[in-house]
Amino acid sequence: MTNHKAVQYGRYFDEFEVGDVYEHALRKTITESDNNLFSLITMNHHPLHLDQEYVKDQQHGRVLVVGTLVFSLVVGLTVADVSGRAIANLGYHEIRHSGPVFIGDTLHAKTEVLNVRKSKSKPDRGVVSVKTIAYNQREEEVLEFSRDVLVPVLKP
Repeated sequence: MTNHKAVQYGRYFDEFEVGDVYEHALRKTITESDNNLFSLITMNHHPLHLDQEYVKDQQHGRVLVVGTLVFSLVVGLTVADVSGRAIANLGYHEIRHSGPVFIGDTLHAKTEVLNVRKSKSKPDRGVVSVKTIAYNQREEEVLEFSRDVLVPVLKP
């Protein structure tokens, strides 16, 4: 029988410190299929996201990846380090698309811990506030957002 070591997935409140920065290990190259499926599922049929002929005469000259797909993917890239043990994501703030994302771009992200505070009413949990910045393969910033995550305390 083989012993398997458990992989950490998320952190307890006690493991977050203001100023910590997590360089998330996961990366994601966005494919045309990713963008098409997300566009169809979310009913966003704008030709900027789906029509290669239409975009030839537009600002970037190529298909733009749907912004909410970029946001969703980047949140996903952070889960193992930030919210894997979350009780709840309490809110997302100041979401800013700072650069275009195209099919074939590979995204990666880093997150900084901005604030930690224990719950006054429930001592078994606390709120962690973080800021995440995402980059493409050329290290150009493409997305920035903050969020508050409710996480359990390891030792209440």
